[in-house]
Amino acid sequence: MGDRESPCALVVMGVSGSGKSTIAGRLAVRLGWRYEDGDKFHPASNVAKMSAGQPLTDEDRWPWLRAIAAEIDRTCAAHERAVIACSALKRAYRDILVHGRDDVRIIFLDGTQHLIAARLASRRGHFMPSGLLTSQFRTLEPPAADERAITVAIDRTVETIVDNIFSQLDLDRP
Repeated sequence: MGDRESPCALVVMGVSGSGKSTIAGRLAVRLGWRYEDGDKFHPASNVAKMSAGQPLTDEDRWPWLRAIAAEIDRTCAAHERAVIACSALKRAYRDILVHGRDDVRIIFLDGTQHLIAARLASRRGHFMPSGLLTSQFRTLEPPAADERAITVAIDRTVETIVDNIFSQLDLDRP
C-alpha cells in the first residue's frame, strides 16, 4: 500500500440526483461501515433555502462542511469507518472535508446533466428542486488528480457502480 493509509472515511460526492445516498448506502453495507447522509448536517436555515429553490452561498455551506469534517475526524479518531454522502461540489469544500488527511477518500459520481435531470424529474419527497441542477453543474469542479479521487460513471446499475468503487479502494484486507 505504500505511504497511504487505508481510508477510515469515504465521501461520495456529486450533484443532486447523481445517486450519492443510494451508492453511499450500498457501499457502506458492502464494506460493513456506517453510512451518514451529509444532508443531516445542514442547519435548518440551509434546508429552508433549498426548499424555497434558492441556491446556498459559500457562507451557508461553511458550517455544514465543518460539521461533516468534525464527524470524519471523530469517526477516524474512534477507529471507526464511515461512508458519507455529500455534494462537495467545489475543491474548497472537499479541502475542508479532507483537510490533508490521507485516510479520507473522495468518490466522484460522474454523470451528464441530461441523465441526472431525467432522474430528478422522477424523484418525490426530496428537498432539492430540479431547477437547481443547472446551478449545481455550474458550481461543480470535478476532482483534480492530486485529490486522489475515485471517479465512477453513473450510467450503470447500482451494483455495477458499487463494484467499480470497491475494486478501486485501497483497503487493508486480512
